[in-house]
Amino acid sequence: MGYKCRKARLFLIYLVFVLINMAVNRLVKAAGLPLYVDNIGTLLGAVLGGYLPGIFVGYVTNIFNATADISNLYYAGISVLIALTATFFAKRGFFDKFWKSLITIPFLAFFGGVAGSVLTYFIYGAGELTFWQQILADYRLDLIDKAITVVGFYAVKSLLPDRFIAMLNLTDWKQKPMSNDEIRESRGASKRGFSLRRKITLLICVIMLFVAVVTTAISYLLYKNFSMQQHTAIGRSIATTVAITIDPDRVDDYLLEDGTSEDYKKTERDLYRIRDSADNIEYIYVYQIREDGCHVVFDLDTEEVKGNPKGTIIPFDESFKSLLPKLLAGEPIDPIITDDTYGWLLTDYEPIYDSNGKCVCYACADINMEDIRSGCISFLARIVSLFAGFFILILVFVLWFSDYHLIYPIDAMTFASGEFAYNSESDLELSVKRLSSLKISTEDEIENLYSVLVKTISDTVGYLEDVKQKGEQIENMQNGLIYILADLVESRDKCTGDHVRNTAAYVKLILDLLQENGLYADEIDEEFVKDVYNSAPLHDVGKIKVPDAILNKPGKLDDDEFAEMKKHTTAGKEIIESAMELVGESGYLSEALDLATYHHEKWNGTGYPMGLKGEEIPLCARIMAVSDVFDALMSKRSYKKPFTFEQAMNIIKEGSGSHFDPVIADLFVENSDRVKALLEENERAAEQKNDSERS
Repeated sequence: MGYKCRKARLFLIYLVFVLINMAVNRLVKAAGLPLYVDNIGTLLGAVLGGYLPGIFVGYVTNIFNATADISNLYYAGISVLIALTATFFAKRGFFDKFWKSLITIPFLAFFGGVAGSVLTYFIYGAGELTFWQQILADYRLDLIDKAITVVGFYAVKSLLPDRFIAMLNLTDWKQKPMSNDEIRESRGASKRGFSLRRKITLLICVIMLFVAVVTTAISYLLYKNFSMQQHTAIGRSIATTVAITIDPDRVDDYLLEDGTSEDYKKTERDLYRIRDSADNIEYIYVYQIREDGCHVVFDLDTEEVKGNPKGTIIPFDESFKSLLPKLLAGEPIDPIITDDTYGWLLTDYEPIYDSNGKCVCYACADINMEDIRSGCISFLARIVSLFAGFFILILVFVLWFSDYHLIYPIDAMTFASGEFAYNSESDLELSVKRLSSLKISTEDEIENLYSVLVKTISDTVGYLEDVKQKGEQIENMQNGLIYILADLVESRDKCTGDHVRNTAAYVKLILDLLQENGLYADEIDEEFVKDVYNSAPLHDVGKIKVPDAILNKPGKLDDDEFAEMKKHTTAGKEIIESAMELVGESGYLSEALDLATYHHEKWNGTGYPMGLKGEEIPLCARIMAVSDVFDALMSKRSYKKPFTFEQAMNIIKEGSGSHFDPVIADLFVENSDRVKALLEENERAAEQKNDSERS
């Protein structure tokens, strides 16, 4: 209810702006000034309300003013153009400051003065000045008019409170309002073809132009035909009046006399009075038609053309030759249009019969066709001006309505859906809230679409949460199975203990160090780190195929035993390949395959099983090589005591560039403090595990 009241109040306010236009215009007219000053309210509507209010105020002002002078109606299109210009400049900040608004005066005067002067020329024809002189004079005068209008606008605006001004902007939001930046961004968004707004604009323009052209053409033809009929009737009426005025029995005497008789002069004076009684009559004359031509009985002078003397024989014009048989026979003829000696004329010939019923002459009345054409042009100018203003008003209203009821809701849904974030649970919730906060309420199919979209996305988010939880469960299960499998291998190797967990921890540390220093950035990303760390415990999975006697031998292995031990790399490769055949390729299994197969390869190519060297060795295996050797050095074995931390780090350093990737080995040694901290953490975890197993 409050929203409807607001729209009603705005409508009344815009009507007040119309009254301001009319009141100021009346005061100026009463003061006898050659100005109009009827656009102050139009500027108030355009600058403070936008395109639609400005156009509405300007158009309605001319309609109301037409009650006093109908000609005001024809200038409604000019007022609409002024409103468009004012709104255009207002939206670009030209009315934010008084001095900036002065820049708009020449443009406002162009439509009020120049366009108005051109329209006046087509409606009323040329005045005393030439066309360009009149335009220049009107433009100079309208500069004063629009300067007063701008000053008047600021005078009225200064009386209005800011809160009142803020409510004048005409909106019809059916959703959470969009900012100007959001509106500009939505209109600037890339589209494969025309935007919906442009399609609506094009459709309305095509429809209205079609209606305008058809309506204008029909109106023009009807007006032209009516004008022709009207002028024909006038010509016939005048010609008939002339025929009645002439004494047919005296025509032959008139031709024989010298034209000085009182009867002839009286008749001639009567003919002048008849001609002067009708504005549209160009020529009046009386001809007697004979074989040798037209014999002048009467031919009235005009300001531009002196009539032919009585008795003059005028040759037949080419356009009359087809009518000669009827004229010579004294028969009536239909009005004809000619463009010959005396110009473009509509001519009516009325036969004059004497008392014996003989046609003694014809009474003729000519109407200048230029009068008809100028009347048609004036009518066409009025129609075009009226329709142009109405066309713009309807177009702006349709665009305004479609923006708030169609375009903005669709754009808001598009942006809210397009910016949907799936990064985290909080992002998902925020995105759903953003979409729900639009609160679109168009009460039509758009609102139905919005409701379905919100429900669908909300349900989808719920499904995503379920999928995410199940994915995490599967991932945890997968990692747990990896460690169970690694524990199975450990349970056969009494020497390794927590080796797989320790090596995985060192692998993670090396990966972090490489990322921190931007090394191997083309290979290392979050997915790579996750896959390598999770699959690291499987690097020795092939030992499950090594005989217990070799795996747990307390002393040093001989050559044959060592050769058998080395087979755990290829055995691990076969085990993981079998797993990949069952579950398909995945990131962590691919890394597990490289770890199990190549973690004993050496940088200089002397490792096993393939003898790869340098960067031929997969990165994950080069990382594991450092981790594996370091943990083996720091661990107690049945055949050796653990090395000291310093000894182990020296061995890693000595192996840089021969056994190990120099980049990885050097980085590992350089960060010995972090390695030592991790070592101590691993030892504490091992002690806690042993205590738990003993208890």
